[in-house]
Amino acid sequence: MADSLRDGEMAPTSADPYGDGGQLVAAARAAAKLARQVNIPLSEINLSLPQYRVLAFLDEGGAAPSDLAGRLSVSRPSITALMDGLLNRNLVERHSDPDDGRRVTHHLTGEGRSALARADRAVGERLLVIGAHVHAGDSNHLIASLARFGEAIRAAQAGGAA
Repeated sequence: MADSLRDGEMAPTSADPYGDGGQLVAAARAAAKLARQVNIPLSEINLSLPQYRVLAFLDEGGAAPSDLAGRLSVSRPSITALMDGLLNRNLVERHSDPDDGRRVTHHLTGEGRSALARADRAVGERLLVIGAHVHAGDSNHLIASLARFGEAIRAAQAGGAA
């Protein structure tokens, strides 16, 4: 292992298992902390992170419960409970599949689109506030990096890796 290291590189240790100066571990922990930071503004507008994720997925087009469960990595009963809550709040609506009457798809309502827009603004503002603490108050680099990570997630999903 030591023979394959370039000049200046350190061999992985238990404190730095990836041999990258701890960046991957720091990034993983930052992702966990970021989830909490997203939850804060969402709770102020009465949305949970799973509800926000569903609204964002449905903004891309209608989806069947089984498709949503797969994309969210949750069980079918969990997605049913989540969708029932959104239906009761008139944020989503059910449509029968014209090709298969037993199948339903969920779609955003006008109120759902408005709720998603409020959530996007609230989360975006939170990210700007947090990001202003680096790069001399310019959060653009951090926001752009986070957006690129979103692109990577979509590409990984399209490739079947996520």
